[in-house]
Amino acid sequence: MCILVAGIENLPFELQRNFQLMRDLDQRTEDLKCHIDRLSCQYMNSARSMSSEEKLQLLRQVQEAYGKCKEYGDDKVQLAMQTYEMVDKHIRRLDTDLARFEADLKEKHIESSDYDSCSSKGKKKVKGQKEKKAAKVRSKVKNSDDEASKVNQKKIKLVQTTEYGAPAANFGKVHPSDVLDMPVDPNEPTYCLCHQVSYGEMIGCDNPDCSIEWFHFACVGLATKPRGKW
Repeated sequence: MCILVAGIENLPFELQRNFQLMRDLDQRTEDLKCHIDRLSCQYMNSARSMSSEEKLQLLRQVQEAYGKCKEYGDDKVQLAMQTYEMVDKHIRRLDTDLARFEADLKEKHIESSDYDSCSSKGKKKVKGQKEKKAAKVRSKVKNSDDEASKVNQKKIKLVQTTEYGAPAANFGKVHPSDVLDMPVDPNEPTYCLCHQVSYGEMIGCDNPDCSIEWFHFACVGLATKPRGKW
């Protein structure tokens, strides 16, 4: 859990850095737009008095400014995609760690319940043995010739043996249940042949015509990462 907390704490700084870079790109783009507007106005107002070389140079400046705007826009798209993948990676890691933590809590709860059950059973067994010994002592010191009294004592002994001497087979062994399913965002994209969201280890398809792109290891029969470049 310490690793999980550390990863989440680093996420805001990484997001802040990317958002700051995108703001800088927006500001540069706005400055270039203003520069393009000034060049356009200069061309429209002075086109008649300018030579062909001056006109061509001015148009080249406008073209270069538009090219820079396009580069800034492409960089901003790349940053946005990187930010999305960063958040998605942390979400998948968080889902995995939370599922593992939930399973550990359930297993500890089951172990605690088994221990309490065994402890209660042991106390009942000791109590039953003490009561049986006390019944034997009482039966030895009692010198009554009444047959009905002897029969009643046997019945009491039988009832005590049944109540406190129950076999261990009556207590069934409890097995831990599987990990609970994590709630899934309905807007999250699906992948693989199973059409499920991304989780665990996944492998990408390098075929440009592949519409699925990513597959879960288990769905394609992989247990470990393939060797070499992939």
